[in-house]
Formats: sequence, C-alpha cells, structure tokens
Amino acid sequence: MSRILLVEDNELSRDMLSRRLTRRGYEVLTAVDGAEAVETARSGTPDIILMDMSLPVIDGWEATRRLKAAADTRVIPIIALTALAMASDERKAREAGCDDFDTKPVDLPRLLEKVERWLGERRGP
Repeated sequence: MSRILLVEDNELSRDMLSRRLTRRGYEVLTAVDGAEAVETARSGTPDIILMDMSLPVIDGWEATRRLKAAADTRVIPIIALTALAMASDERKAREAGCDDFDTKPVDLPRLLEKVERWLGERRGP
C-alpha cells in the first residue's frame, strides 16, 4: 500500500481529502504545517507528498526546499496544492522543488492521475 503525506492546514479539506484517499486504498499520513510536514516526511517515509503551499509555521515553499535539500527525503515526489492558479505560481512551486502542481479546490480524478503517475515512476518499469 502506498503511503501519502497530506500536508493541509484546513481541517475540513484535510479530513475530506484524507478520507477520499483512504477509500482508494492509500495509507494517509497528515501534517498541518510545514514544520510538521518536514518531521513527518523524515519519520513516516511517505511514497509521495501532497503539499499545500499556504501553511503556518513554515510555508509549503520552504518545507519543500528543506525536503528536497535533505538526502533522506529528496527523492520523494512532491505535488504542490494551491488555490493560486497563475503560471507564475506553478513556476514558483517547481523552483522550490515541487515535482508537480495542482490547484484547489481539488479535482480528485486529476489529482489521483498525477499521484499514480508519480508512484509508478518511483517504482520503475
């Protein structure tokens, strides 16, 4: 079973997305801020991270930079989740180290397609 770290500070969004991912067979770890995301990524060994970019304590941009700078977490794919949908926001997410980008509100089929693609690439052919 693949393990997803869902980083989301909004309780309703976190609970809804966590339940939907769990129903689809994923093990879901959660974090409510960027500092907790970094800690959970290091201790929970997720296969992929869904990172809200607007977070308290440490924002998603900085949490991503820290995860991509660390040897033990740099290979974990990170999909940025943000309500900001401008091309410059996607570029900023990729510059921070995100491997992919998706907008909120979450379109679950589209997000699941991205998750599966990244998990498949991580497992290899």
